[in-house]
Amino acid sequence: MKKNDHPSLKTHPPKDNLSTIDIREVDKLRQRLEMYELIFESIHYGGLVTDSKGYVTHFNKPYGLFLNLDPQAQIGKHCTEVIENSRMHIVAKSGKPDFSDSQRIKGQNMVVHRIPIKKDGKVIAVFGQVLFKDVRDVSKLAKELSLLESKVKLYEAELLALRSTRYTLDSIVGVSDSIASLKAQALKAAASHFPVLISGESGTGKELFAQAIHQAGPRKIYPFVRINCATIPKDLFESELFGYEKGAFTGAKLEGKPGKFELAHQGTIFLDEIGELPISMQPKLLRVLEEKEFERVGGTQVIRSNFRLIAATNQDLDAMVRDGRFRKDLFYRLNVFPVTIPPLRERREDIIPVFMHLLQKLSEEAALFDIRLDSSAHKILMEHGWPGNIRELSNTLEWTLSSLEGNCIRDRDLPFYLKPRLEMLPTEKNSPMREIHAHAEARAIRQAIEEAGHNKARAARILGIHRTHLYKKIKKYGLV
Repeated sequence: MKKNDHPSLKTHPPKDNLSTIDIREVDKLRQRLEMYELIFESIHYGGLVTDSKGYVTHFNKPYGLFLNLDPQAQIGKHCTEVIENSRMHIVAKSGKPDFSDSQRIKGQNMVVHRIPIKKDGKVIAVFGQVLFKDVRDVSKLAKELSLLESKVKLYEAELLALRSTRYTLDSIVGVSDSIASLKAQALKAAASHFPVLISGESGTGKELFAQAIHQAGPRKIYPFVRINCATIPKDLFESELFGYEKGAFTGAKLEGKPGKFELAHQGTIFLDEIGELPISMQPKLLRVLEEKEFERVGGTQVIRSNFRLIAATNQDLDAMVRDGRFRKDLFYRLNVFPVTIPPLRERREDIIPVFMHLLQKLSEEAALFDIRLDSSAHKILMEHGWPGNIRELSNTLEWTLSSLEGNCIRDRDLPFYLKPRLEMLPTEKNSPMREIHAHAEARAIRQAIEEAGHNKARAARILGIHRTHLYKKIKKYGLV
């Protein structure tokens, strides 16, 4: 044997013949080998490796403890000599793995993997791993998983109850064809992920429809985040929608604050009174709708939010687009799935069903029972124009119940402004419906103001409209 061929010289070459780089590489290889050995020895229930002929090359300590064998003594033996019912050599020959296979060892049915290790398309070894020492452990795990699944369903139901919206499609009451059609539309909208634009006069129930759409869709267990664009100051719009980082501006919270779009992740964001959105915010909203990403005010990190958008308005956005008060591209982006709710006066067959539904609900809350509606009150309710729509109807009922004597609602129990005063209607024959409606609306507002003792806030509550909306109406009709 040549001097340089001695095994000890190959395994441990003199350090002075190795460069510093070579020594570092050897150390790295030694560390990697040590890590591989630790990983192999940490396979809990047991692991072994055979060569392509089925002879054992690696046998870890946990497997040795379980089988009461010396791991080192098994190296070089054929797998069939070491493990009863072994199929390692068969997998080596076929090259096809056995996953979660049952193998009986020492009187126990075990669950094992046998995985061929290939190089250049050829099997060079087989790795075997014990997953469960006893098949009964699998049954136990299945029961635990079933229990966990039941708990998840329970927690999901509780989460749904906590986060659920107040209204569902069943909350939408009416017998008219238009309501039936709208509920069918809402159901279709709920099944899609497209933006929904709900239009209708104040008090028609736009938020009710928005919540019902959210509740009927796959996002119902996630948040329903509401934003009223008419109530947010212009300089706070961006921070409300997108949030802000700490120190972003004077008065900002030290820890920062997430925005509405961030909070609506996986859920629905409802932009009420979208027509009041400042023109400066419209391109920013458009970008968020298209990209589903944004940055907090004062921040640099891009935040992504998977939300569904529903918007609502009582304004004519089409006319606002023509006037340059609303961006055309944003309008088209919002108006993918339009839902238009007709006013109550255009579906009079719904007046009494809605009134009776509200009566039942309010009666239960106030512990009032068997409240009936007299025909005289029925007639007045049907003839009124309801400029405040369902909100006005609800407020009228609340007012009536607060002063009702007995258990029957008659004409005298209703607010006086509901009762017709023919002398206040247009005197010309064949007056246009728009003019008749305007006179009726002006009359209702005037009477509500009188009834409220000229308190505008109270008059707005009686009519079921927002105070700012009442001011606009007063200015429109020149009322004092």
